[in-house]
Amino acid sequence: MRPDPLSCPPGSGAAPDPSDSLAALAELIAVVDRLRDPEHGCPWDLEQTHASLVPYVLEEAHEVADAIRHGDERHLEEELGDLLLQVVLHARIASEAERFNLAGIARGISAKLVRRHPHVFEPPADPAAGNRGSGGDSAAVTRTWEAIKAQEAATTSASPLSDRLASKVRGLPALAGAMTISKKAAVAGFEWDDLDGVWTKVHEELDELKEAVEEARNSGDRTHAQEELGDVLFTLVNVARWCGIDPEEGLAGTNHRFLDRFSRVEAALGGDLRGRSLQELEGLWRQAKAEIRAEAAADLTANSASDSAAGRQG
Repeated sequence: MRPDPLSCPPGSGAAPDPSDSLAALAELIAVVDRLRDPEHGCPWDLEQTHASLVPYVLEEAHEVADAIRHGDERHLEEELGDLLLQVVLHARIASEAERFNLAGIARGISAKLVRRHPHVFEPPADPAAGNRGSGGDSAAVTRTWEAIKAQEAATTSASPLSDRLASKVRGLPALAGAMTISKKAAVAGFEWDDLDGVWTKVHEELDELKEAVEEARNSGDRTHAQEELGDVLFTLVNVARWCGIDPEEGLAGTNHRFLDRFSRVEAALGGDLRGRSLQELEGLWRQAKAEIRAEAAADLTANSASDSAAGRQG
């Protein structure tokens, strides 16, 4: 028999009182219930369905990620609230049709977490129970997690991996979906021998993209070029996977850096770029990059000096 997952293990101190969080969640549920009230609710909220809310779920998830990237905790708190609203609203819509409800969602994820963490929730007699806390082996935990997921998939579905992946990535942004497909296919054995093989594929796909773009310029049909562009991006996602880097984070960082530099070019030209030569724009772009690097270096020096002063005072 599994121990109560909410019980406090010996020596860990008292568990935090959840009453405040539960009260706040109950208040949110009541607000959403009022918004969906057929007689006294909000017409816009009453019109929403699971399908119509998909763009909002994705938008809120991206805004949460953006707040994390920028270290903005006040913004993160707000965006997590927006994302939580989406969960509660979807639960309410489903409960109205008597399909499922928030309680079922919470119980389902709790059961899944307990099931996939036997090293935490199994009785101490289990040999895996020693792998706990910050001193445990997170790599071993990941392997166990994947093994349990594979076992669950085998008992609940006989469909091939390609079908399960198609369902899994259906609602994901293309870049995130590509990474998911790449990872799962590699685990299944569809993998290069080394990173050199991936780079060879990148260059192969780039050559094919160049040819397809030239064809598109002559024929006006961009279909083939778009397909080849997708192949290049997918192969670069594999490079990212091999190197242990996140392509979504990389692209988000590039977007942020571009906008930072572009805003400085705009400011230097009074907001009007029309009629400017490429040479002038390129010069201002390089100037913006140099300014940003100088500011970053100054901030680093100031932070180091502040840390040193704090250490001396301590």
